Amino acid sequence: MDELQQVREAVNPDRLVDTAVKLIEIPSPTRSAAKAAQCLSDILVADGFEVERPTAGWPDSPAVVCRWKTGEPGRTIQFSGHLDTVHLPFIEPRIENGMLYGSGCSDMKGGVAAMVEALRVLRETRLLPRGDVLITCYDLHEAPWGDGSQVDHVISSGFLGDAVLIPEYVYDRLPVAGRGLAVITTKISRSGEPVHEVLGGIDQPNVVYAAAEVLRRFSQLDDQLRDKTHPIAGRESIFCGKAYGGEIFNQSPTSFVLEGTRRWLADTSHQDVESQYRQILAEVSAQTGTTIDGEFHFCRDAYELDQQHPFLASFQKAHEAVTGQALPVGAKPVVDDGNAFVRDGHVQAITHGPNATGAHTLDEECPISELVRVAEVYALTAIDFC
Repeated sequence: MDELQQVREAVNPDRLVDTAVKLIEIPSPTRSAAKAAQCLSDILVADGFEVERPTAGWPDSPAVVCRWKTGEPGRTIQFSGHLDTVHLPFIEPRIENGMLYGSGCSDMKGGVAAMVEALRVLRETRLLPRGDVLITCYDLHEAPWGDGSQVDHVISSGFLGDAVLIPEYVYDRLPVAGRGLAVITTKISRSGEPVHEVLGGIDQPNVVYAAAEVLRRFSQLDDQLRDKTHPIAGRESIFCGKAYGGEIFNQSPTSFVLEGTRRWLADTSHQDVESQYRQILAEVSAQTGTTIDGEFHFCRDAYELDQQHPFLASFQKAHEAVTGQALPVGAKPVVDDGNAFVRDGHVQAITHGPNATGAHTLDEECPISELVRVAEVYALTAIDFC
């Protein structure tokens, strides 16, 4: 019997779904994932695995760390995921016609359950000849409620494998490059009170015009950034998607706010990106007589994988065995913890999860067959890589 057949016979869809349902039925909005983390810890302990609970900078909800060792020297593969969900009304888990529904089933409790099932399969089949499997799960992933600091602490504390699989809902490509991301909030203000335009309003520094100048400078910069392009990851950009201020058409307001994003490539320093942003604000502030405060919320840095690394070959071999085809290489459409593992942990990290939909909405759904597929791919990748 070959490895694929043994793995397929060992994956237990009912057990996998039961794990997912147990995790989903516990509400865990970002900064409040303690009960979900305890649930995952209890599941792993009940299965006979050893679990650590390092605080990882967030004692309200310690991280979950589980390591299974074959006893023979070899590489360590890490399965890593977040347990927190976005702040939306809670949807109870349910199963209908082969589909799993509920808060976090797509992002990413279904994926976490799949990687736990892969761990069980590896232990039960003893197909992993050497090396270790490391599972890490944590809170504080979803922005803007979380800042990603718990996974940062996991990495800096040394809970690292030689390569990482992350079951976010990217399934149709092997993402080998991704841009960095910062959310930027720019507040333009002036002293004094709101005042009618004919009672002195036109004599005040105009925060709306100042905002327009900031936007003009952003647009000018974005035109320049079009030339900074990666063949896979795309181009650098600065973008504004929200602008607001003022109360009525003929009143001079005291503040105006712009909200948007800045994205950059792996050969660009995020410190330089922030300095560039703040220089624009300082110049417009001096030009317009307004006060301009900028919040540069750094999310994740840009990254690029080594396409010759054996981990990528192991993953492609496993994916082709399970599905009949290797994945095309491409860009990562989202910013996730893989960026941090590559840039800060200095290990290769592949984001690959189920073909699930509805992330960050009230309508998350995931085919159970996709969770089974992910468990099979993870198990086979571990066998080949370790």
